[in-house]
Amino acid sequence: GTRAQPSGQGRRGACLLAALLLCSSLLPLHAQDYTPTPGAPGTLDVPPTPKGPPDQAEVCGKTSFQGKIFGGQMAKPGRWPWQASLLFRGSHICGAVLIDKNWVASAAHCFQRSRKPSDYRVLLGYHQLGSPTEYSRQMTVNRLILHENFNKVHNQGNDIILIQLHKPVTYSSHILPACVPENTTKVPLDRSCWISGWGMIREDEFLAAPFPLQDGEVFLMDDKRCEAFFQTPEVNTFQYKAIKDDMICAVDFVSGKYICRGDSGGPLVCLLNGSWYVIGLASWTAACLESASSPNIFTKVSHFSDWIKKKKQETPDADPFSAPPEEKAPTLIGWRSFGTGTTIKPRICVTALSSQILLLQSIWFRIP
Repeated sequence: GTRAQPSGQGRRGACLLAALLLCSSLLPLHAQDYTPTPGAPGTLDVPPTPKGPPDQAEVCGKTSFQGKIFGGQMAKPGRWPWQASLLFRGSHICGAVLIDKNWVASAAHCFQRSRKPSDYRVLLGYHQLGSPTEYSRQMTVNRLILHENFNKVHNQGNDIILIQLHKPVTYSSHILPACVPENTTKVPLDRSCWISGWGMIREDEFLAAPFPLQDGEVFLMDDKRCEAFFQTPEVNTFQYKAIKDDMICAVDFVSGKYICRGDSGGPLVCLLNGSWYVIGLASWTAACLESASSPNIFTKVSHFSDWIKKKKQETPDADPFSAPPEEKAPTLIGWRSFGTGTTIKPRICVTALSSQILLLQSIWFRIP
């Protein structure tokens, strides 16, 4: 889960948003596998894409959820309309985030099982994976664009992938894109942000049916402070730089919110200038324990802003006439096995005595 709060963009933007939501209301961490039930009831047909869609900047990050956002655990329906579930051959393995009507972003490590687009589906408009609604959609995948340097320069580096859908989605109160930050976008470290996903509750506890979306408030952490959690105190002659320029850290030691298996590729969102921006994509963590002992690591989306623009511009739109027939939104009912695509642990040594962890936490909290 992630947290941010959007602010308005003027009367014109507000009017357009209000009109969009009114129209839509009138329309009929790493791998975690939910198995779809055979013959699951379908949802309503997708209405045709309206002509003259609003500008992307006027739509992104404008959730229709009203009221204060605080705490965490079970998310409210419609709170995070860009949240997506990535299915591999019918089973949930990772999270993802809608960034415009044709594109979804996720973590590259979720695709180590297969690079065939036909093996994957993207679920949108879900709150409970076991209870699809009239807003729920299952989208087929036209193209996968894995970052060309994924895992090449450094371990878990460039952990990002773009997923092109066969058909553009129709926006609604439960399906809207998150905004993509520019490479110059800066987020204050004291800014409250949110993570969300359908991942495991703990390393030994699965999310129970009907698999409601979980969210939690976290706070961004300075790279140097984050780095301290991934050093071995016994080694003084060599310091391993675990947090690279393409990564960002977020944590909540007080309430213990963290990413876990099944959350990978899901969004870390922050509220900037009245809109929710996807600041990070869940990448890896040392452990998802009942009490968080180390920060969560996310792919830093602003680092890839130019790469995202370039790939979208040079990729032709999918031919909607060549797309497979529309598929009904499935009801996911159970678990299968874990495999690649789970929230992984770094290869470096991250074990430490509890006293050392407590010391690091106390130092971090005391630094202004």
